[in-house]
Amino acid sequence: MAPDSPIAPWFTHDRFGMFVHWGLYALAARHEWVMNFEKTPTEEYERYAEYFDPDLYDPVSWARAAKAAGMKYVVLTTKHHEGFCLWDTALTDYKATNTPAGRDLVREFVDAVRGEGLKVGFYHSLLDWHHPDFTIDGRHPRRDDPPEEIERLNAGRDMARYRAYLHGQIRELLTDYGRIDYLFYDFSYANDHHHPVWGGKGRDDWGSDELMALTRELQPGIVVNDRLEIPGDIVTPEQYQPSEPMTVDGVEVPWEACQTINGSWGYFRDNHDHKAPELMIRMLIDGVSKNGNMLLNVGPTARGELDAVATRALAEFARWMHLHARSIHGASASAYETPVDARYTQRGDRLYLHLFSWPFEHIHLPGLAGRVAYAQLLNDASEIAFREIPPETAALTTGMGGQPAGTLTLQLPVVRPDVAIPVVELFLREGA
Repeated sequence: MAPDSPIAPWFTHDRFGMFVHWGLYALAARHEWVMNFEKTPTEEYERYAEYFDPDLYDPVSWARAAKAAGMKYVVLTTKHHEGFCLWDTALTDYKATNTPAGRDLVREFVDAVRGEGLKVGFYHSLLDWHHPDFTIDGRHPRRDDPPEEIERLNAGRDMARYRAYLHGQIRELLTDYGRIDYLFYDFSYANDHHHPVWGGKGRDDWGSDELMALTRELQPGIVVNDRLEIPGDIVTPEQYQPSEPMTVDGVEVPWEACQTINGSWGYFRDNHDHKAPELMIRMLIDGVSKNGNMLLNVGPTARGELDAVATRALAEFARWMHLHARSIHGASASAYETPVDARYTQRGDRLYLHLFSWPFEHIHLPGLAGRVAYAQLLNDASEIAFREIPPETAALTTGMGGQPAGTLTLQLPVVRPDVAIPVVELFLREGA
């Protein structure tokens, strides 16, 4: 976390947001990196702009789906690596207002999200494969051109001019749309040890220190991520679940897991590797149990709608969060030892036991004997009985044996509650 920028408290309270990846790649419908993967020349890729006509774009419906799912903030890709801009930027003609869409799509998004009482976030790519001054490197679509051709093209490119363009666009986005709560920069790769490439770009290429200063000057209190290759307010593990709270130099820091439904960020018609909604709910719970957030992505179609898979997933989140949101919002990790195949979150004097598998009648909670005043299933507020079984108690044919000292045993119903993940709400005694 940036030492001079304590994170806005809403972020670690809200815990759950929606990521929206949307751009020209939605027309190709085969991954947001399609220009890179297929090494598409700029002039060929530009044809998608002629057909970008999202006639069903309704950001109010996006915002309402996010709100119903328990999400508290929504982050939109203003520009992805392809370089196409969803707003009426004055710095390029490669923008939504010059397509059949014919309007500023970012403004409609901001108005819709803010209108539903949600926080507004922007994603902005540091890369730009369309810009004529962005030098070709190992991540560029032209990376496999003959070396002499790459050298010729790069000789006429100037990253200083590109930096001015990048900073100018950030100034537009952070000046023209009112309060912006969150900015997700993506991404630096000068020192990417997992995916090293030649010519990788980082803080010097982006002018990261100046860009961060500009960001905070224009939007005091904004939350900024860690992908400028300088410290931000949060760290952003992507496409994996951390095994423990995230740390930087041994100090625990706020973090947010960026996750997709099917492994792709942009709309990918033929990718059916969809995570089950129950798995994604478990991932949210797991993150909060480790003091983390989850930013769950949707990739709208080129017509501007959320696809059926995303809609169904959000509906499942909505059903679960309607009953269980208080185990997520305002909750964080707990110091108590968690039983097998379960996760704790805690909010003040309430401890939430999320049961990833449903045990037969009993579950034993280490260290909670004498600390719980009342227990109930969170989905319907039905009471759960509990007791301590002294360690010396002998097991009989019809009687459970003793449990380790300090253990609290809950008496659960045989029938599992009809929810994705059952939760027991434990009211802790004062001083517990």
